[in-house]
Amino acid sequence: MLPMFARGKGGSRLTYARRAPGAGMLLLAAPLLATLLLTSCAGTDDDGTAQAAATIAATTTVAPTTSTSTTTTLPPTTSTSTTTTSTTTSTTTSTTTTTTSSTTTSTSTTTTTPARQATQPIAPPADTYASEPVIESGRIVIPKIGVDMAMYEGIRMSTLDLGPGHWPGTAMPGELGNVVVGGHRTSKHRVFRNIDDLVAGDQLIFQDANGEHVYIVNRVEVVNPTDVWIINPTDTPTATLFACHPPGSTRQRIVVFADLQV
Repeated sequence: MLPMFARGKGGSRLTYARRAPGAGMLLLAAPLLATLLLTSCAGTDDDGTAQAAATIAATTTVAPTTSTSTTTTLPPTTSTSTTTTSTTTSTTTSTTTTTTSSTTTSTSTTTTTPARQATQPIAPPADTYASEPVIESGRIVIPKIGVDMAMYEGIRMSTLDLGPGHWPGTAMPGELGNVVVGGHRTSKHRVFRNIDDLVAGDQLIFQDANGEHVYIVNRVEVVNPTDVWIINPTDTPTATLFACHPPGSTRQRIVVFADLQV
């Protein structure tokens, strides 16, 4: 089989909701924004005090005389003087003014940008027969069709002749994003010879240094070689397998789409 060489949907019979805008474009995670505002108004107490107190005593003494005098007595006394005592009492009233402290709390809304695939798939190689480093990245197991084989990093023929190849720049198994893997149907090991037998609910299992990652097939489609949108990054953990179709021909591609099991 041959990998796809061009971008764009190019006449596909399919409309696939998972396509991210712009083929092969990286949608980066954006940063987190949060604001909290607290305003407090604290009051004070003012004490106002008014006090007045006075006692006025007036005493008028008349010198002794032989004439007839008139005496007005308030309390009993033996003197012949007239004494008038006036007492004024002032009442002090204390007034306390209390100010209530009021606290206003303003709450902001934080909007989190949805996480996206952190890597960007490389463009289809111009020379599909050029050599590339041999890098084993794990294993792929498909119980339904008896596949259990080492997986390599790369999509050139020299790599696909060894086994299924992981498209560089697409997500790694278990990560957020689209794990894209291509393989032969009729030449060499023929690892994807029977992927047209897969149906919704079947398992795709990836094994690597981080453990085992199980994906569940949701659909199988046939597309044109120009439909490179199948490698686009996704906002959820997905996997995409592709191979030439029909067997022995490079006229179209058969594609298996799957979602990470949760």
